[in-house]
Amino acid sequence: MTYTPYQIEGEGRKGRFLVTCDHATNTVPPDLGGTLGLPEADMARHIAYDVGALGTARALAEALDSPLVWADFSRLVIDPNRGEDDPTLLMRLYDGSIIPGNRHADEEEKARRLNAYHRPYHVALELLAASRGEVAIVSVHSFTRQLRGRPTRPWHVGILHAWDARLSDPLIARLEQEPDLTVGRNQPYPGHLPGDAIDQHALRHGRVNTLIEVRNDLIETEAQQRHWGGRLAPHLQAALDEVPE
Repeated sequence: MTYTPYQIEGEGRKGRFLVTCDHATNTVPPDLGGTLGLPEADMARHIAYDVGALGTARALAEALDSPLVWADFSRLVIDPNRGEDDPTLLMRLYDGSIIPGNRHADEEEKARRLNAYHRPYHVALELLAASRGEVAIVSVHSFTRQLRGRPTRPWHVGILHAWDARLSDPLIARLEQEPDLTVGRNQPYPGHLPGDAIDQHALRHGRVNTLIEVRNDLIETEAQQRHWGGRLAPHLQAALDEVPE
């Protein structure tokens, strides 16, 4: 089977959204030997991918009747949610773990990985977005409850945005009405990282957008992922209805 660094699901769906999942899998491509030298326990951690995010994104895309595009390579191979000049594009150390397969990766190897994995994903994402006309981009991620040596993160879900908060503002307002949710604005990460996927495919094109971070212990199982996809979808639909034309 030929390896492809991205997958598209539901391309023919007619909904108003395009759902993306940048850190969907912990796949190490065959031309890297299928491993970066890390033990399985590390490859199962948040350092390798966003645990539970792909299943949640799938459920959300289905509920929104909208397509989903996701990157099928580990963020440790090369991070699809970083600009090409970002110093964290290719990590050698992440949350206490050394990445053996990246230790000797030089500029030539970084360029090879950009051409083999990173750029094809972004080309596919942009072509799909452009084919949809006026589309709202929703990027689905997950976050770990605690990074080493740092305080426990209290949020159940974070909504991230840059200067364009047309979709994020009404989405946050609706989620904050849920009595069992602790919602973070631009938590647990800042809402704008120059060159990231939202910057490339939404902000630079004037597309309505938001980035959703769900705490990964809440989406470990398929049932939890389907629950969150179904829970978020009506809030997104209603929030988009509030975006000025």
